[in-house]
Amino acid sequence: MAAAALRRPRLIPDLLRAAWAFRSRRWYRRPPFLPLPSRAYMRWRLETAYGDPAAEPPLDELERFLRWGTAMRRRSREARRD
Repeated sequence: MAAAALRRPRLIPDLLRAAWAFRSRRWYRRPPFLPLPSRAYMRWRLETAYGDPAAEPPLDELERFLRWGTAMRRRSREARRD
């Protein structure tokens, strides 16, 4: 994902939002004390999406997912305000 951010810097805000949404619970209690998703969860997500836990999603697909996630969170916030 870092490579995607370097190739398309406009994705950085969406990547950060997605990383925060996927963070492990109680991430602050375990080294490296970063809000990262668990490896097991990410392997499961990749295996269910691509059939391979070591797969790397194509950049255009990752970009679509990030934009979709940002739009869904925005709609959710707007719906709560109404």
